[in-house]
Amino acid sequence: MNKKVCAFVFNHFTNDARVLRECSALVEAGYEVDLIALHNFEMKDLPKKEQRKEGFRVIRVNDRLPMILRWPFIIAEFVKNIFAINVITKILSLILVLICLISAPITTIITVILLMLFSHRIVKVASRRAYSILEMTFYGVRRNYDIYHANDLNTLPQAIVGAKLFRRKKLVYDSHEVQSSRSGYENPIFGKIEKFLIKFIDIMIHENDTRAKFTQDLYNIPYPEVIHNYPFVSHPEESHSVNLHKLVGISEDEPILLYQGGIQKGRGLEQIIQAAPKYKRGTVVFIGDGKIKPNLIKLVDELQLHDRVKFIDKVPVDELLNYTRNAYLGFQVLNNINFNHYSASSNKLFEYMMSGVPAIACSFPEIQKVVEEEKTGICVDSHNPDSIADGVNYLLDHPELRDEMSKNCLIAREKYNWNEEKKIFINIYRMLF
Repeated sequence: MNKKVCAFVFNHFTNDARVLRECSALVEAGYEVDLIALHNFEMKDLPKKEQRKEGFRVIRVNDRLPMILRWPFIIAEFVKNIFAINVITKILSLILVLICLISAPITTIITVILLMLFSHRIVKVASRRAYSILEMTFYGVRRNYDIYHANDLNTLPQAIVGAKLFRRKKLVYDSHEVQSSRSGYENPIFGKIEKFLIKFIDIMIHENDTRAKFTQDLYNIPYPEVIHNYPFVSHPEESHSVNLHKLVGISEDEPILLYQGGIQKGRGLEQIIQAAPKYKRGTVVFIGDGKIKPNLIKLVDELQLHDRVKFIDKVPVDELLNYTRNAYLGFQVLNNINFNHYSASSNKLFEYMMSGVPAIACSFPEIQKVVEEEKTGICVDSHNPDSIADGVNYLLDHPELRDEMSKNCLIAREKYNWNEEKKIFINIYRMLF
């Protein structure tokens, strides 16, 4: 009988390439896989249950509270309205709160106390997250799986309950990030939680050796297994290319200086724009979306760089490389804002490689090792716009070297791809039994 795997991921599973690769590899190796993810009620076409063409099933749980549990927050809005200016609104709100106190006094009082101690948003988000975790846990224990696979810290408790609380099953902890030092996880409590929870796991996986060694030293645990975040091997030159020059309205002979991926803090995107006036030629093109995109657009306005910097919305992951191949070079200039960034071996670097696009890369250990060993780009000081500009201009001034690096990318992509890495991944699973 095939071994049954229950994998958890705390996102909507619409664009998670690593989880897709791992689930697909398990199916190819004969495992039966269920992936429990989050649903997004705003995405009307996103199914709650989905049988993927790769052979595994996706179960999406609610990412918001059901109506029966949302009413305390509706009450809270009316509580706030009691202090509003409009007299009629005050009266109606007060009547509703009194009715709630009579019909459900404990729930109403607890909700009001929480909202007094914390902000409305904090309580609402915490409640929603807790409900999603509980529903994930329910689906994880309702079926008798052989292996539980937690992708990142925010799904490890669910996996522990399924694997260890009611039964003795195997548990894989696949940490895609450095949980004790990453953006959004600055509170040291996350490191303490991870240190406690990893006592229950059977095997830990990290993305690269720098992160594995860091985690081993931090928690005094056996050296984690390493699965690199390499993409599927692909040959975009054999498929239809999107005319990116035409799309952004520039001439065909204008070099495209590309950044693709999340528009988030700590990725050196401000420095790319600040360096733009110093690029001898070329137009910077950003493909992607994220929280700081409005800030970048404002920066372009302030520097009056509308003719040098263009923005394109996020494109489907399976079409991205048809855009990438238009670029003269690609940026991977993370900033050292935490150890998670410093230790990254970003998938973006290998996406450029798949398309034969040399990289302007940060001088961090995992990224620099690949770029310099394979001669696929130039490493710069990612915090310094002048250094970034120097790297860009060097490739602009030496097109023959750029073409040589492009050829090196096409050679290296046969090494840095998921076809090779998945063999290691499946062997890790075979170690469980």
